[in-house]
Amino acid sequence: MSEIITLRATLDGHSGWVTAVATSVVTSEAQQAFFISASRDKTIIVWQLTGDERYAVAKRTLRGHHHFVQDVAISNDGEFAISASWDKTLRLWNLNDGTTSREFIGHKDGVLSVSFSADNRQIVSGSRDKSIILWDILGESKIVFDENVHGHHKDCVSCVRCCQSWRESESYKSHIVVSCGWDKVVKVWDINDCKLKIDNLGHTGYINTICISPDSSLCASGGKDSIIRIWDLDENRLLLSIDTDTGDVINALCFSTTRYWLCYAIDSTIGIYNLENQRVVTELKPEFGESKKGQTPKCISLAWSADFQTLISGYTDNKIRVWCVNTNRY
Repeated sequence: MSEIITLRATLDGHSGWVTAVATSVVTSEAQQAFFISASRDKTIIVWQLTGDERYAVAKRTLRGHHHFVQDVAISNDGEFAISASWDKTLRLWNLNDGTTSREFIGHKDGVLSVSFSADNRQIVSGSRDKSIILWDILGESKIVFDENVHGHHKDCVSCVRCCQSWRESESYKSHIVVSCGWDKVVKVWDINDCKLKIDNLGHTGYINTICISPDSSLCASGGKDSIIRIWDLDENRLLLSIDTDTGDVINALCFSTTRYWLCYAIDSTIGIYNLENQRVVTELKPEFGESKKGQTPKCISLAWSADFQTLISGYTDNKIRVWCVNTNRY
């Protein structure tokens, strides 16, 4: 068997860069599967999956932020979304009616990243103000990791992610948070005791993005130096370095453990890397046509569907491109 990834659909709806996409694991008959996207147009769109060639249609647009929306995440029950904006706030959205349930105020500069804990009871955010804040679901800040905390980031916190999965050897890893920043460091935090577990060093340029594997055993990081680093979160060590050999900035990363793949976005190209045999499976390069400004659009956000059969990607030409995995039998 071989697998071919093809472009299934191109979705229009945003009028600014598509900065983030997040998928829902809710697939019950009562609530059809959906995903959401965030944009520099200051909005979030809820996309309902259609089951036909269109793939999805815009169901609802969420408005309220006053600046770029940089990141967005969906709660594990599919009821809520949390968004991070350059307007220095977070907003908790009720996805059933599209209203803002809570506004989180506490950061002193634009918020670049946000993540739900595995139990949906806590939210973690990272900001240009160099801080990480742990919030409760009511919007109250519980812990602030800033210059007053040992091991704080020395520059913008570009990405924060909570571990999500159940591990047989321990309870929920919901107390583990991974962060990265423009100080070139990937940090692992234990928010139970508010302490830094380890600084993962090795990047030679600012780090844009991190992602955690669905089983919470691995973390991938990437940014300015064009090298993806895979960190073992159980043993707190560097497992693998992947040189994309392009010189391009890595904009986004996401795992697909069903095939042991890591997807990375560099400029206009999406690379699919097989971690098992350490080879590039394929590269996805859509035909953009002629750009108005003479620049090729860049892919800056990625997310897999819950069944890992569909890859959703956001671009700087304001479009979302949907890629489908097809299996060839021979």
